[in-house]
Amino acid sequence: MTTSLKKYGFWALKGLLAAVFLSAGGAKLVGAPMMVQTFEVVGIGQWFRYLTGLIEVVSAVLLFIPGKQAIGAGLLVGTMIGAAAAHLLILGPSVVPALVLGGLTAIVLFVHRDQITA
Repeated sequence: MTTSLKKYGFWALKGLLAAVFLSAGGAKLVGAPMMVQTFEVVGIGQWFRYLTGLIEVVSAVLLFIPGKQAIGAGLLVGTMIGAAAAHLLILGPSVVPALVLGGLTAIVLFVHRDQITA
């Protein structure tokens, strides 16, 4: 695979992830009925919907800020781990989207692993 193909493919992956998380986080922040209902079932409270939405939106932006991509990707991986756990334990069997998004975001974290200081 050529270097430019890897570079542009990686940018496309980050763009896709940013679009997904901006959309999902935005829906949480504006109070989309499906999101309100989902977080009602989780039972922690609607404040957690706002927190999750904020994390998703801010992290999606961080994916494109030099030196901050690992922070954004790490936050999103953690969020998707929580989402997968919520689906497995509370919400039902639709854990696949959280696992796929978490896996793709883990790739971004791996590529930017040099930003993680010891």
